[in-house]
Amino acid sequence: MERLFAVVGAASGLVSVAAGAFGAHALKARLSPEMLSVFEVGARYQMYHALALVAAAWVAGRWPGPAGLAAGWFFVVGTVLFSGSLYLLAVTGARWLGAITPLGGAAFLAGWACLAWAAWRGQG
Repeated sequence: MERLFAVVGAASGLVSVAAGAFGAHALKARLSPEMLSVFEVGARYQMYHALALVAAAWVAGRWPGPAGLAAGWFFVVGTVLFSGSLYLLAVTGARWLGAITPLGGAAFLAGWACLAWAAWRGQG
């Protein structure tokens, strides 16, 4: 599973960089400053959690167990819900998507808690 998390983390980092460039160049003239800022927050948090997913891959390999795996999956779900909802909100203006964003934030928090627990409980 650690290989999957490393690959998905690297791919998510790539998408984050592409989204940031797309926002800065292609969307700058099309979105209001407020919505451009929302898009940029999505890209920034996607990058943070792409790196966190790579860390979860390392932890899952170093200290195998359910907490490291849970951390990785929480980071994946959090990225889809948090960053995905912000990207869609910025591009579509559908304000109801903002109700999904906190669920992604909660998944991020759970991921960090699981990552800390996996490292704390790890042996070796």
